[in-house]
Amino acid sequence: MALKTVRSVAELRAAVAAWRRAGESVGLVPTMGALHRGHISLVEAARTHCRRSIATIFVNPKQFGPREDFARYPRQEEQDRTLLDAVGCDLLFAPPLSEMYAEGFATTVSLVGVTDRWEGEARPGHFAGVATVVTKLLLQAMADKAFFGEKDYQQLQSVKRMVRDLDIPVEIVGCPTVRDADGLALSSRNAYLSETERKVAPALYRAITGVAAAAREGHDLDATIEAATAALLKAGFAAVDYLALVDAATLAPLATLDRPGRVLAAAKLGAVRLIDNVAAIPR
Repeated sequence: MALKTVRSVAELRAAVAAWRRAGESVGLVPTMGALHRGHISLVEAARTHCRRSIATIFVNPKQFGPREDFARYPRQEEQDRTLLDAVGCDLLFAPPLSEMYAEGFATTVSLVGVTDRWEGEARPGHFAGVATVVTKLLLQAMADKAFFGEKDYQQLQSVKRMVRDLDIPVEIVGCPTVRDADGLALSSRNAYLSETERKVAPALYRAITGVAAAAREGHDLDATIEAATAALLKAGFAAVDYLALVDAATLAPLATLDRPGRVLAAAKLGAVRLIDNVAAIPR
């Protein structure tokens, strides 16, 4: 069956209700479009775990800061529809701005703790925008499971916390980061990289995997992070916003790898800000 597109919450809920009456489970994949293999892997996971799959495309203005790239964020719905159709997605929910944020919209969902540092500090207001739109999408679709990539690890942990705290009846499933052969994590923003910058970009993955390995071996963490930061700057990155070993659940900084951890990083390459992370497992 060809991919169906709906634009309103009423149409979305009607489709889900029909599936429910047939006893079918539902998986949700929220996206902002400009789809790549990472997004498609989430849809494939949804199809593996659930009888029906929904992808959403909505470029959410509330998660962009005043100097960020909302206006030029890539919008390519027809191309995205082709990709979704090819992988067997059942439904695309692509609402207009007025459907998601009606005139007079006055509610914001915000978190503390897991969002305080890292992306939350670098991009004030970002996670409130993410939490608000994801809450709406989860309640609009009322899926059994929702699938998010580990590439945006802080977002994944924030959504898990929000769902627990608000008792939203959906299971949040984290899916592995999809990478190019040289290690660069797939991202819609990679399209902004110049040819030269694209060759430099995998240095970020090398840096975080190096920090994770050093932490596992018990090496001096501060010295390791200082050396990794210097290597990124030497490779051609303009700035490193953060490079840190954190608790995998709370995202609090770790001095030593005495529990499951995550190495998080954000660095600017030309005009593009790249983020990435890898697991850090104690010996």
